[in-house]
Amino acid sequence: MDPYMYQRGRLLTSARPLPDFEVVESKGPWLYRAGGHRVFDGSSGLLCANVGQNSPRVLARIERQFRAYSFGGAAVVQPHIQMELMNRLCDAVGRPEDSVALTTCGTLGVEVAVGLARNITRVRGGKRRGDILTSTLSYHGNSALTVALAGNHARQPRPEDALGLGPAFPPPYPPTHDHEGRACDASCADEVATVIDNRGAENVAAVLIEPVNGTTGGAYVPPDGYLRRVADICRERDVLVIHDEVLTGLWRTGTPLASNHWAGAEPDLCILSKGLGAGYTGVGAVLVSPEIAPLIRHKDADPLPAMGTMATHPLQAAACLGVLDELESIDLDSFAARGEQLGESLRALTAHWPVRDVRGLGHLYGVEVEPGLLWPLMEAAEKHGVFFYPFTGAGHPRSEGLVVAPPLNSADDDIRHLVAALTTAVIDLSQNH
Repeated sequence: MDPYMYQRGRLLTSARPLPDFEVVESKGPWLYRAGGHRVFDGSSGLLCANVGQNSPRVLARIERQFRAYSFGGAAVVQPHIQMELMNRLCDAVGRPEDSVALTTCGTLGVEVAVGLARNITRVRGGKRRGDILTSTLSYHGNSALTVALAGNHARQPRPEDALGLGPAFPPPYPPTHDHEGRACDASCADEVATVIDNRGAENVAAVLIEPVNGTTGGAYVPPDGYLRRVADICRERDVLVIHDEVLTGLWRTGTPLASNHWAGAEPDLCILSKGLGAGYTGVGAVLVSPEIAPLIRHKDADPLPAMGTMATHPLQAAACLGVLDELESIDLDSFAARGEQLGESLRALTAHWPVRDVRGLGHLYGVEVEPGLLWPLMEAAEKHGVFFYPFTGAGHPRSEGLVVAPPLNSADDDIRHLVAALTTAVIDLSQNH
């Protein structure tokens, strides 16, 4: 009997219908199992281990800060390392003049962004309420507020527990926005205008949106012009745009921010998390554009939202600086070429049953399969030495598949291994079902 079975039953955490495996060592994108077998991390852990494991740059940063001091509240101890992180981060994503709120995780980052948006719009435009509008295919965190606000069907609370909140508009993706065979286009943003106008712009603080869909629908990419049209609609109505780039930020989609793929799509506020901590630490960052940031400290503004006791304390900030060191060491030309090759190789899988669709960009793809075959495919892939993260979420019946999101500093050979293992797993599945 597994000696840990009883203890595992007491550990309240997520589970999957496949056996987990013991890891005894790691290096970069590889996990080494007991017995010497290695497994490639095809999904960057939970879409966060963006620079792999055992980074010497991250370790060096943490050790240096540990020897100085490990904790100091930014309101008490001069926040030199937090300001260094702020400046490095803003430069990295091309928003050098932004103000930054640092916090503990992506969920709290979303909550802080909501609080800041409400504050800004009330000071600027005298908003009566602070409604935040999201799409019916979205995920913005796991607090009582964020799960109620967003559209992730698997995590939505019971109606009586939803705090009166819920998603407000359909995203521009066919499974949840049917046009009787016509593809979605930029005009789908008109749904956002309709919702704002029906509620009254004086009651809406912000539209909160994933610029590229994450794990709820499986890496859907919006039509060209959609995000710009959303931004135009919101600014015409004195409504802020918040981009949730918790998953997509820091080169996951091939550019520093996913919104960089489309001109005119820049948000007023941007939330980062997973790619910044990269699995080494929990962290969240809310970037606020310089045009609106001064309103946060206006004499009529409410107090700043609480960032949390552990809000990017010195060791967390040091780890994040090490992650940025790793990201900035990547040869971007080779990185872009690997992303293109990855996408091309994955799209070739649509020639094989049971793959229904492949979508995404950069180092983020969703491989959708026939209903009921997600877990058999993941099991087959693990037998061939690669594991992935599942998605479920769009349409009726609910689509399902796996998210392909390898660490950003994976080598060419690593990507070839991933593609070969997944291709073999797909072929095995097609022959055995």
